[in-house]
Amino acid sequence: MILDLERFVREERPYWDELEERLGRLSKNIEYRMDLLESQRFYYLYRRTASDLARIQTFAAEPALRSYLEGLSVRAYAEIHETRELPHRVQPLVWLLHTFPACFRRQIVAFAVTVITTLAGCALGGGAVYFDSTAKYDLLPFGHGEMSPSQRVQEEEQERGEHLEGQKTRFASMLMTHNIKVSVFTMALGIGWGFGTLVLLFYNGVILGGIAVDYIRAGESVFLAGWLLPHGSVEIPAILIAGQAGLVLGAAVIGWGSSAGLRERLRAVGADVMTLILGVMVLLVWAGIVEAFFSQYHEPVVPYALKIAFGSLQLFVLFAYLLKSGIRRAVKEDRGHG
Repeated sequence: MILDLERFVREERPYWDELEERLGRLSKNIEYRMDLLESQRFYYLYRRTASDLARIQTFAAEPALRSYLEGLSVRAYAEIHETRELPHRVQPLVWLLHTFPACFRRQIVAFAVTVITTLAGCALGGGAVYFDSTAKYDLLPFGHGEMSPSQRVQEEEQERGEHLEGQKTRFASMLMTHNIKVSVFTMALGIGWGFGTLVLLFYNGVILGGIAVDYIRAGESVFLAGWLLPHGSVEIPAILIAGQAGLVLGAAVIGWGSSAGLRERLRAVGADVMTLILGVMVLLVWAGIVEAFFSQYHEPVVPYALKIAFGSLQLFVLFAYLLKSGIRRAVKEDRGHG
């Protein structure tokens, strides 16, 4: 029994106030994590407040104080026994340096299939143009069949990028938007057992192979490399990764060797598909900037050797990043789980 209620409240009030302050901190920041000492202190304050509540029960004339202590005790009990999973904080740098490349490596078989499919298309398109030069009029888009490679090179070199003066930003935005739409479409076609994705990748390969052979036969291979490598060294792998996402989606729809239902299979690959396509978008934003502000300038404005060196270095860095970035972190996480 409490003989001096005023003294009791005066002595215990600091502990109640401290508990209330800690509860307020937790409610304002749902991701806040207490360390061991803070957890021990919080539990002590909860036990002390609950004990005070039990002692105050005999005072029927103090309903407000009893209600206050009951509220504190209930809130503290709920925090101690909380079991919900808190949302992960978005960490762009971790996602870029670890999550995306780790996902790429995890689904590397699907990427290999996209590469093989595209190369098969390149072989068909290149072979068609090599053995029948008139085939380019039916195969090649974007006006490549309307003029010879030499005429196209002469026209590009004479313009010196002047046709884009004052509208490079607009052109870059158009490229980004178009390429991202194509990539998302390539990924979405995977829902049809991956067949649509493979067809689109094969068709892209046909176009790429046909253009390459047409320019090489005309003796314009240096121009072609200097024109395509700066942005193509990122843009083409990005399209292949979009195809990789589509094939991951298609494999989940087919469900070979899995007893899980379609919904469960799609849910299982959902995070990887989204990670891959978001990575593609990031790559295509950069490719659009490079194409608008660098690729469109040719000799004598920018030497082809410089453009080829830039594109080759970019391609090396990209695949070094995809194949190596975040490996140490992944090994540490595996050891931590082991």
